[in-house]
Amino acid sequence: MNDTTYDALKIENQLCFPLYACSKEVIKQYKPYLDEIDLTYTQYIAMMVLWEKKTLNVKELGECLFLDSGTLTPLLKKMEAKGLLTRRRSPEDERNLIVSITEKGEQLKEKAVAIPEQMKKCSMLEPVETAVLYQLLYKILGRLRTVK
Repeated sequence: MNDTTYDALKIENQLCFPLYACSKEVIKQYKPYLDEIDLTYTQYIAMMVLWEKKTLNVKELGECLFLDSGTLTPLLKKMEAKGLLTRRRSPEDERNLIVSITEKGEQLKEKAVAIPEQMKKCSMLEPVETAVLYQLLYKILGRLRTVK
């Protein structure tokens, strides 16, 4: 008799495992490109938000990146030390920390612009497959965000 009681605990039956492993491997593929511009992956995604929004508070940045302030604070301090951004208290509400991109941070955008195209080559997915995967992952993220 085949006992399936513990099948749910097999790693091949976990959606979380291929998501985790794939994320780890994709981030590893970014490393040589990010090393060239002296950013970690987390710093890179923070810069992508700043290149788009220019200024926002830490809470908004955290929501965009799915990161908490405990993770963002040391990250932003290091990026500020590199001259990529500034952090200042909001004059309206001192509890709000405002993050703004600097001119040096803006200039880094020119060096980073080729990275997404290089990464497309790594995925080995057809454009339609990439679009479907993107849509599914954001569907999961959207649902998980409402579960909190």
